[in-house]
Amino acid sequence: MTMLLVIAKEPRPGRVKTRLTPQFTPEAAAALAEAALVDTLRTVAATPARRRVLVLDGEPGPWLPPGFEVVPQCAGGLDERLAAAFAGCDGPALLIGMDTPQVTPDLLTVDFDACDAYFGPAEDGGFWALGLAEPDAGLLRGVPMSTPATGAAQRDRLVAAGLRVRDLPCLRDVDTAADAEAVAAAAPRGRFAAELARLRTAGRR
Repeated sequence: MTMLLVIAKEPRPGRVKTRLTPQFTPEAAAALAEAALVDTLRTVAATPARRRVLVLDGEPGPWLPPGFEVVPQCAGGLDERLAAAFAGCDGPALLIGMDTPQVTPDLLTVDFDACDAYFGPAEDGGFWALGLAEPDAGLLRGVPMSTPATGAAQRDRLVAAGLRVRDLPCLRDVDTAADAEAVAAAAPRGRFAAELARLRTAGRR
């Protein structure tokens, strides 16, 4: 059975979802980040897994459900932090971020019998999921992160290593206010959509 990893930041104002400002205050952006993280962790908790690990920058809070191991993110760029997360795995693993609260258990239920890697592209050119049958940190180190070509570069790295890659559906990350509206519409029953609606009502944009 697959190990599931979530890489995330503690949802503190001024440290998360800074691209949501100035449309949202730092406090409102952090509230949306927490809601996205809650939805993501609930989905992971509902997905069959051998282990569930939160790779966290910061401290866990009351938003963390039971059943998760918490490990700190290492120092360095995002490629190094992702590489370190996979380096700590002891078998097949699928890693996702906290930016796609619309994710479902079906999307996270993967089978490596006929492939070596899973790749979930994001609409902004990045990726929302990466799965490896045999985790290898070297497959991530040096991949340029946070660019419109990040996803293509990461997938090319997998293919160049001779891995059989299976693609997951393309999802939209929550980075901007427009993203927030679109993702909430895609998952209207989640905590994220409810928090966005609450902020609209309260006028805290």
